[in-house]
Amino acid sequence: MAKILLVDDREDNLMAIEAILAPDEYVLVKALSGREALKILLAQYDFALILMDVKMPNLDGFETASLIYEREKLKHIPIVFITAQQYGEENVFKGYRSGAVDYIYKPINPDLLRAKVSVFVELYKKNHLLLAQRQKLVTINDSLKEEIKERKISEEKVVALNLQLLQSIDKIEAANKDLDRFAFMASHDLQEPLRKIQIFCGRLQDRYGANLDSNGNDYIDRMKTAAHRMQMLIQDILTLSKISQTPKEFIKSDLNKILEAVLADLDVAVKERGATIQVEKLPDLTINPNLIQLLFSNLIGNSIKYAKKDIPLMVTISADFNQEVGTRYCRLFVTDNGIGFDQKYAEQIFEMFRRLHPQQEYEGTGVGLSICKKIIEKHNGSIVAESEPGKGSTFSFVLPENQSGTNLHI
Repeated sequence: MAKILLVDDREDNLMAIEAILAPDEYVLVKALSGREALKILLAQYDFALILMDVKMPNLDGFETASLIYEREKLKHIPIVFITAQQYGEENVFKGYRSGAVDYIYKPINPDLLRAKVSVFVELYKKNHLLLAQRQKLVTINDSLKEEIKERKISEEKVVALNLQLLQSIDKIEAANKDLDRFAFMASHDLQEPLRKIQIFCGRLQDRYGANLDSNGNDYIDRMKTAAHRMQMLIQDILTLSKISQTPKEFIKSDLNKILEAVLADLDVAVKERGATIQVEKLPDLTINPNLIQLLFSNLIGNSIKYAKKDIPLMVTISADFNQEVGTRYCRLFVTDNGIGFDQKYAEQIFEMFRRLHPQQEYEGTGVGLSICKKIIEKHNGSIVAESEPGKGSTFSFVLPENQSGTNLHI
């Protein structure tokens, strides 16, 4: 059974959480302070989750979390903070920096608590299954190396090892699909309460805004801004999840027409920036048109977002064919003269939620380039970035002229 560590300086709070989780038959270990929790974790580190109160004497939740994650063996344990306070963004980010993965606010909603705990426990079980499979493969691989050195390996063992590798790959792919489905469902379910927050914020300001002072209206504006950012993030996560589940069906398409549609959608933003978009003749490729349209939209939108304020933006889109190992590939380029970035971040920018600039300076969720990478991988291609601060960026991606599998020619 999964073990969960409960940390709170009040015994009644611990008993309440224990009562809520009792039906699920977890092994619950209780600590009445941050120090007591650390002592427990010195001897035990096989917890699936830590539920910890933020406000505690001596060591608060944030400090305790930081000390926990100083130990390598404890870094895998997710921490969910339980608090009665609605923290501002700065304190929420402080919690995340100290290691938290989520917050639960008091008074605790029993159904919400059980749901969140069950998700983390399920992820803990899947991770342990994958780790066990990985360890099993490592052991098999070490054994294989030893047999090769001794020249006693047999063909049957090689076949058996390959079969195990294929089975492990299937299991990993199945786990990834489960995570994609979870992301899609979680993001989809968040949209309805978010819409209500946005509606009631608007109604509150419309009806009572005149009676509020500047601070009151400022608070409402901040709520609306935060809700808008959350909506953008949910939409991007949904888009990423949908791309993962999109079947590989490709159509012979004219990239010039796709790009025309993208530029039409971005026309207002282009004119506001005073940008010039220069497009060279692009080829016909076997692609998924909707995904490639989203790709161009994200890359050109990025160029517009990170344009220099004092120099007119110039974006160039071009293509070049080449031959690689008997297959014809097309390399496409999106080049701009924007603010650029340090080349050492060229790989990190494609990671989920990776941002190189503060949210206050440049709006965005940090998911756009992850979406681009996922689209290119869906087309059996690759994407790289080259840049230098102050000298603009070039995103180049390689696509096969023709895709294997399902091809629909029009």
